[in-house]
Amino acid sequence: MRIPEKGIGREELHRELEAYREHDVKWRTGRTWAYVYDPGAEAEEVIKHAYVSYLSENALDPTAFPSMLRFEREVIQMARNHLAGDDGVFVNFASGATESLILAVKTARDWARAHRPQITVPEMILPTTAHAAFHKAAHYLDVKPVVSAVDPVTFKADVADMRRAITPNTVLLVGSAVSYAHGVIDPIEEIGRLALEKNLLFHVDGCMGAFMLQYFRRLGAEVPPFDFRVPGVTSISMDLHKYGFAAKGASTILYRSKEYRRHQIYACAGWTGYTVVNPSVQSTKSGGPLAAAWAAMRFIGDDGYMRLAAQALEATRRVVDGIKKIPDLRVLGEPEMNLVAFTSDTVSIFHVIDEMNARGWYVQPQLAYGGSPENCHLSINPASVKWVDDLLRDLRECVEAARRLPSGQIGAQIKEMFGSLEPAALTPETFAQMLGMAGIQGTALPGRMAEINEIMNALSPALRERLLVEYANELFR
Repeated sequence: MRIPEKGIGREELHRELEAYREHDVKWRTGRTWAYVYDPGAEAEEVIKHAYVSYLSENALDPTAFPSMLRFEREVIQMARNHLAGDDGVFVNFASGATESLILAVKTARDWARAHRPQITVPEMILPTTAHAAFHKAAHYLDVKPVVSAVDPVTFKADVADMRRAITPNTVLLVGSAVSYAHGVIDPIEEIGRLALEKNLLFHVDGCMGAFMLQYFRRLGAEVPPFDFRVPGVTSISMDLHKYGFAAKGASTILYRSKEYRRHQIYACAGWTGYTVVNPSVQSTKSGGPLAAAWAAMRFIGDDGYMRLAAQALEATRRVVDGIKKIPDLRVLGEPEMNLVAFTSDTVSIFHVIDEMNARGWYVQPQLAYGGSPENCHLSINPASVKWVDDLLRDLRECVEAARRLPSGQIGAQIKEMFGSLEPAALTPETFAQMLGMAGIQGTALPGRMAEINEIMNALSPALRERLLVEYANELFR
């Protein structure tokens, strides 16, 4: 495709835009149980209006656009108060969980450079359930990830194993509230005590859970402490574009003190252009996400969030109870938020997921890793409440359909043929052979994913990663 010789008319362009949605998930129906967080049509309209109103403003320079500074100050004040922070807590707005976590890791690395300069290879302790963005941050920032165990039943961080993993090079401990995969809260108070004992920074990844958990607690759910009331917590991340229902591109990163936050900020005066100072990773950034987050929080309000939380909590309890009544399925852990993972020991969970997607649902596969088997993941929204009975009925029927489908053979073949292959030895021919065994030609997006998920599940995480890099390298072309 080339830039058209003459511009396309507005109406034709609008038709093309809508046509491109043809194969997207129909998330407004409430049958999409991943990726989308839907507060309802009225809130969506308000949020989009705010987003578009400030789409062209540039949040890079608050002296040019003081509106951006005002929005950020008010958003971060709301975030600070939500997480029991006092006036000493300093906050910044970020584009999402990945940016917030990269900033937390950068802060720990640079804090160590200032206070423990003898460390040349900084390390952070990550439970196996810590979000992949921490590993991405480690890769970008040259910090060594040291992976620690989780309890095989609860999937919560094993604090004793974290203690054993600490070395003189450790600069950061990590806990989740909640972990994405299983929706459980790590023992934050215990990790906090360990951080104080060892004089280490401790980041709580609340990107998925921190916003909604406060409402679940007020609704009577058992939610252990995880915020700034916990001694030892030095930073927390909290997304607003998940269960704060803001437009995507909205997260926050909070520090107990500006003495920590100082190490997050980057400045550069060593070039011929304008002087640069960036509190976050981005420089130029649209004001749309910030204005939309401000609008979402003010429009929905505390009472509105309580209603949405009550709906999500009620739906989650019904889903968990319903899954437990299906003999072939079992829930992993005991979800403490509206994220649920379940697996099967008798049928292929990947076939169950394909069957559900074929019936108009969108549910998410998760591969086996550590003590967590391959499973199906649900992110439950208030919009999902009306569909709970239908989901459970279809889920039971899809288990029976999956029972009749062949499984296990291709995974066994792949493991036998390629299980010992070193990732660096993967050739384009081997890559094409693996895709061909899964029925994929070229880089076409597959209609069913069971076989490719079975292939990925049979391989080591390192080889999975190499395959994904090769696939993405072909896909985006």
